[in-house]
Amino acid sequence: MRLGVLDVGSNTVHFLVVDAHPGAAPLPAYSHKAELRLAELLDDTGAISPAGVDRLVAMVSSSIAVAEDKGAVDILPFATSAVREAANGEAVLARIAAETGITLRVLSGQDEARLTFLAVRRWFGWSSGRLLNLDIGGGSLEIACGLDEQPDVAISLPLGAGRLTARLPGDIADPDDVRELRRHIRAEIAQIAGEFARQGAPDHAVATSKTFKQLARMTGAAPADAGPRVARRLTRSGLAAWLPRLAGMTVAERARIPGVSEGRAKQLLAGALVADAAMDLFGLDTLDICPWALREGIILRRLDALDGSSERRAALTS
Repeated sequence: MRLGVLDVGSNTVHFLVVDAHPGAAPLPAYSHKAELRLAELLDDTGAISPAGVDRLVAMVSSSIAVAEDKGAVDILPFATSAVREAANGEAVLARIAAETGITLRVLSGQDEARLTFLAVRRWFGWSSGRLLNLDIGGGSLEIACGLDEQPDVAISLPLGAGRLTARLPGDIADPDDVRELRRHIRAEIAQIAGEFARQGAPDHAVATSKTFKQLARMTGAAPADAGPRVARRLTRSGLAAWLPRLAGMTVAERARIPGVSEGRAKQLLAGALVADAAMDLFGLDTLDICPWALREGIILRRLDALDGSSERRAALTS
């Protein structure tokens, strides 16, 4: 079965075509994406700007054309924090539906954490024991922990790299702004750290998302072209060594770091501050990087539903 997954995120709108069936890993077939950075296209009222909405509608329309060209039999469309929290979110959803016929499913922060956790569990398997997963998006930080495919605790915090970058104006971050943002991030994470501590120490700590992948690459992990099955890891010591350097760099200088895309360079410092705080407050020296995340979780949940329907039909006819 060929499926299209339309992911309207805070940074990127990504339409991924995959070949998938129950019991098998989804196989990417084609990728179509645009860095709209919706989290940065909000006006003073918290609404996505008219230009931002126009660009989003155009991207959804082009994704439908890609789905037709690539033979996708169904589209799984969803949106995360940028649309969820926009003051005009309902109007944006209505316009997309009216002009494209696509009804975006708006995920809650907990939904994001749970579905990403499912993908991580499937990738690393049961031998990982109690899993802890961290995911830094453009608008939010998702944290989930548990022994099963559904986490025992799943929390979303408004600590996305795009959202927080607004608190670091200028080409080179002001040291006082960096210090204040660091305090804010740590206070937010500290409020919920106890809920995870009560679950016990994780057997395996993992991270997902583009931000963590870039931080791992920055500190020495293998490049993307080495393939998804190459083990990648982020160490807190490596990250801590880079933080002062990032704070003193221009955006252009950050973009020249191996593995850092030009579109994400501005957000790299804020993302690094979130990652450093989470690793410190959760007592994590290392994080293994998982190539699967929310999109794969959406696909796997859909395949599970199809597999369940097949089993029920077989039971009824046997």
